[in-house]
Amino acid sequence: MTRAAEWTAAPGGTVIDQAPLRRPEPGNPRLMARRGWWLVLLNFLFPGTAQAAAGNRRLAKFGLGAMLLLWVVVVAVLVAAFVARPALIGVLANAWVLYALGLVAVGYTVLWLVLSLDTLRLVRVVRVPAPQRFFVLVACLLLTVVQVIAGGFAAKSIFTISSAFSQNLSSNSLTKPPSDGYYNVALLGADSGDGRDSLRYDSISIVSINAETGAMTITGIPRDLEHVPFSEDSPMRELYPNYFEGHADPTCGWNSGINQLTNAVSFCREDRGDTLYPEAREQDSLPEIEATKDAASGLLGIDVQYYISIDMHGFGALIDAVGGVDITVEERLPEGGGPAYDGQPAEEWATGWIEPGEQHMNGETALWYARSRYTTSDWDRMERQRELQTALLNQMKPNILLTKLGDIKNAGTAVVETDIPDDLASTFLDLAVKSGEHETQTIELNPDNGVDQVWPDVEMIHQKIDAALHPGEQSE
Repeated sequence: MTRAAEWTAAPGGTVIDQAPLRRPEPGNPRLMARRGWWLVLLNFLFPGTAQAAAGNRRLAKFGLGAMLLLWVVVVAVLVAAFVARPALIGVLANAWVLYALGLVAVGYTVLWLVLSLDTLRLVRVVRVPAPQRFFVLVACLLLTVVQVIAGGFAAKSIFTISSAFSQNLSSNSLTKPPSDGYYNVALLGADSGDGRDSLRYDSISIVSINAETGAMTITGIPRDLEHVPFSEDSPMRELYPNYFEGHADPTCGWNSGINQLTNAVSFCREDRGDTLYPEAREQDSLPEIEATKDAASGLLGIDVQYYISIDMHGFGALIDAVGGVDITVEERLPEGGGPAYDGQPAEEWATGWIEPGEQHMNGETALWYARSRYTTSDWDRMERQRELQTALLNQMKPNILLTKLGDIKNAGTAVVETDIPDDLASTFLDLAVKSGEHETQTIELNPDNGVDQVWPDVEMIHQKIDAALHPGEQSE
């Protein structure tokens, strides 16, 4: 057979129909080498074509059919991402759908492995002359590894997302519609440090998410803010008809700040608050959390529907999971447990320092940044906590979620609790995508913004929040 005849297709045929691929001449080293390279590349680029050209036709039909179906699905998903994104997210946010897709990914991985091993058999490596025999073998094995790793990564990622939805979201909480155009979520930084008889909230923020645009407004509520009223439908109104007054019993928290609600509702009551909020535990919440939501609702004049509680001791793990956060530090801050006596300079007790300027913080440094308070005020600390929350939300980008999904899921399972129902997973995911088009707005209810910490002007706060959430309506 001449060199020209080796790769000349029969009339109406294609390169994969040629005799040298299916019925090669083992005694022709040059032909066997070229044939080997063709089969390896065909298998990698179009799995199943190597079998169509030189192997089992039934296996080829199955492999090519599976790949055609995969490409049809991929194209359909890409089209849906542009023309029907909410519907696509609604389908993909279902844990069972994701689990099924994970099994499909496993099936494709096994299929690629089978086709690649069969291609290696079809190549007849022993008939390929050296040194090309070595390179053909290595290329086939490396490309097989690439296919298996890609399929395995896809399957693992899909299973991780499915597990995250099923473990971190609530299957018992009631699905509530937007309130006045917003989903309002209480973001609670839980402080359960050593020596604490009960859990208290070191950081209280209300994240208001526009149900149409995804634009977010974060309102910071000082943990020691006093005389906070409850929403009109709150059972706490029976105990505190005007505002939260704290306790006369010092064992239950003498302070009347909003963060003492945990003691007032749970720790200081024999029923742990169950008679006040009898359905709270059934809906993946706690009575003290519901009371905090009611207090925030009354203070801000909005309906706080859900909560997310983050253990401050595990907050660093979440920061590390997304690869750290970028923060501009305004002033030098000490790390450490604080002074041993009044007036002790920070230079004597600090175990380290956070220097001013642009910094990429890991979880440990971010936690010190959020909690440092001995050389600054509580209001400064509030602003730093809100700065970290915003930076963390901004880090939740698609590329980071895909590459660090496992770490985020593991960190979230350990430190995050919520009553956001799994039915709203698709809605919140779609809003998260939209939120990237808007700058996050922050409001601090501190003295710098005219809010008295003992007797806050609730009506003024209502107007401030309403103006921030509905700016276009203020001039009407």
